[in-house]
Amino acid sequence: MAGSRSQCKLQGMIYSVVPRELEDQLFERLSAHYADQPDVKVIVDRREGERRARRADADARQQRELRDRRRRRAGGDFAPLHGEGSLITAA
Repeated sequence: MAGSRSQCKLQGMIYSVVPRELEDQLFERLSAHYADQPDVKVIVDRREGERRARRADADARQQRELRDRRRRRAGGDFAPLHGEGSLITAA
């Protein structure tokens, strides 16, 4: 097993993300620069907004229910301790 770690090679892809606003200036240039590196891919970010939809009205935000994620304590009282209300003495 000795040396097996050095023989292991991680396979992956590196993405060079170009903002849409800079596509005309950078995409071709970066693509040519990384053309000889098969593990690098140049892509253009075409997203148009946030992934999570923004809620326009504040009422929708107020309707969100907040919850305490901690476990609730069991209801009721604890059983009385031996000698509750008096000092426990060692025999």
